[in-house]
Amino acid sequence: MVALSLKIGVGSVVKTMQFEPSTLLYDACRIIRERVPEAQLGQPSDYGLFLSDEDPKKGIWLEAGKALDYYMLRNGDTLEYKKKQRPLKIRMLDGTVKTVMVDDSKIVSDMLMTICARIGITNYDEYSLVRDVGEEKKEETTGTLKKDKTLLRDDKKMEKLKQKLHTDDELNWLDHGRTFREQGVEEFETLLLRRKFFYSDQNVDSRDPVQLNLLYVQARDDILNGSHPVSFDKACEFAGYQCQIQFQDHNESKHKPGFLEFLGANAHKNCQNMTEIEAKVSYVKLARSLKTYGVSFFLVKEKMKGKNKLVPRLLGITKESVMRVDEKTKEVMQEWNLTNIKRWAASPKSFTLDFGDYQDGYYSVQTTEGEQIAQLIAGYIDIILKKKKSKDHFGMEGDEESTMLEDSVSPQK
Repeated sequence: MVALSLKIGVGSVVKTMQFEPSTLLYDACRIIRERVPEAQLGQPSDYGLFLSDEDPKKGIWLEAGKALDYYMLRNGDTLEYKKKQRPLKIRMLDGTVKTVMVDDSKIVSDMLMTICARIGITNYDEYSLVRDVGEEKKEETTGTLKKDKTLLRDDKKMEKLKQKLHTDDELNWLDHGRTFREQGVEEFETLLLRRKFFYSDQNVDSRDPVQLNLLYVQARDDILNGSHPVSFDKACEFAGYQCQIQFQDHNESKHKPGFLEFLGANAHKNCQNMTEIEAKVSYVKLARSLKTYGVSFFLVKEKMKGKNKLVPRLLGITKESVMRVDEKTKEVMQEWNLTNIKRWAASPKSFTLDFGDYQDGYYSVQTTEGEQIAQLIAGYIDIILKKKKSKDHFGMEGDEESTMLEDSVSPQK
C-alpha cells in the first residue's frame, strides 16, 4: 500500500511524516509523540489530530478509533496535533460563573456529562446550554419574509407575542448532537446552564441543594417574568417564601409598613423560623402546583376549522404530553400522551405530528422552530426509554420512582 505523506503541525513546528493509510488515529498520535519532541507534552489522552478548514465550523477532530483513510486524506494535507481541552465559562441562573475544562472534540451531550459532574448535578441529560444571540443574528434567522409587507407585519406581531409570552423558542438552545465548533461557539463565549427537560425534578429536595437552588431560581424567574400565570393568593405565598430566602425572618424593626407591602396577609411572617433551604423547598413545591410548570411552550400558527385562516396557538410539551394551549389564558384545549406519538416531521416552516391509531389525520402547525420542537420531544422520549431500560435492568423491586416510571411510559388510548 502506498504511504500517505502528511504535514503535521505542532504549535509553530510543521513536520512532513509518512503513514500507512490504514493507520488508526490513536497510533498516528503515538507515532507523532515518539518522533516530534515538541509533541511530548502533557497527557497523551488530552491531545488529538485536527483537520482545519477555511470555514472554522467545518474543521473537525479526527476520531482516535478510525483509520486515516476513513477521512479521505490526500498527500500534502495538513493535520494539527493539539490539545483537545478548552476552558468553557458556564453561567448559572443565579448569576455565578464557573469555568470548566471540556473536550472540544466531543458533542454537546457528552460535554454536559463533564459540566454537570463538575457542578454536582447527576441527571445531566435533563440540562442543556443556552447561547446568547445578538439582535443582528436574530434578524438573520427571522427576516426571511421581508419581500411581502403583509407577511413581515404578521411576523412582527408573532415576535411581539413571543416576547410577551416568554416562550421556549426565544431561548437559543445548543444542539446536543453537534460539537461547539460545528455550531460556531467561540472560546470567549459564556453559555447559560439551564434545565431543559422536567422529568425527575420532582425528586429534587433539600438533600440536593445544588439542583434545588437551580430549580428555585428558574421557577422564580419564570414566575416574575409572567411565564407562569399565578393568582393573587399564590403570588403572595411566592413573595413570602422569596423574602424569607432573601431577607430571612421577618423583623419588625427592619421590615416596617411600606416594606414589600404587596405581600398582603403577612406572607413573610408566616415563614418565620424557616431556613433558606426549607423556604426554597416550599417555593419549588408551590411552583410545581402551577398548571404551566414543566411545560415548554412554542408559539405556532394553526389552521382554523372550516376556514382558510391561520391563528396563533401555544404548543406545549411536557414529560407526559403534547398539548394545544390557548395563547391568551394558557388553558389546555387538547392533550395527547407523549407515548402515543408514532412519528413527527420538522421542516423550516412547519411541524407535523402523527399519532397513528390514536387519532385520525395529522396535527400540523406553521412554525420556524420545528427542529427545536422535534429535539425536545426526542429528548423526552430518550429519557423515558433510558429510565425504563434502567428500571428493567434493576427489576421491579426498586424505589418508588420505578413504579412511577412504569405508569408514565405505558401508552394509553
